[in-house]
Amino acid sequence: MSWSRQRVTAVKVDVGPSIMLHSGTWLDLLSPHTSAFTIEDIAHGLALQCRYAGQCLDFYSVAEHSLLVSDLVEEDPLAALLHDAAEAFLGDITRPLKQMLPDYRQIETEMQRAIAERFGISTQSSPAIKRADLRVLAAEQAQIMPAGTDEWAKRDRIVPALVKVRFLSPREAKSAFLRRYEALQ
Repeated sequence: MSWSRQRVTAVKVDVGPSIMLHSGTWLDLLSPHTSAFTIEDIAHGLALQCRYAGQCLDFYSVAEHSLLVSDLVEEDPLAALLHDAAEAFLGDITRPLKQMLPDYRQIETEMQRAIAERFGISTQSSPAIKRADLRVLAAEQAQIMPAGTDEWAKRDRIVPALVKVRFLSPREAKSAFLRRYEALQ
């Protein structure tokens, strides 16, 4: 395959299945630790990923969701900001589909581990971040999804976070994500 064809498709498989990132860097999906991705690549990808497979009231990015979760977590807000960072490179796959794809879950875990190591955050799952994520999820669903979508939260006694979905544009979400990252450094 010629370089020009690789450039057009932005996918190559010479070393391993790879994608070209916004920065122009190649990311090897099977060896993310060896790839030179940046926080800007993550912010860009998350800002352009719509949550809920796009089946919500309006465009709502993973970047905005990540900001809301980070705002709720006191002990490690940077890890909270990056809790879904793998989705910048892999997409936001709906939970029911993820459960059907065990190989995907392994790839996602490895990608998240590479991100954690790159940015100096724990590779262990944090109960505080998981709680905040669920609380934000419950609040989001009550605000931007059809009535009844958040019934699971009531059943599981998850108190929705006191947050407001703002439907930031991708440009606004990316900028806010990068500002939050800088503030946490």
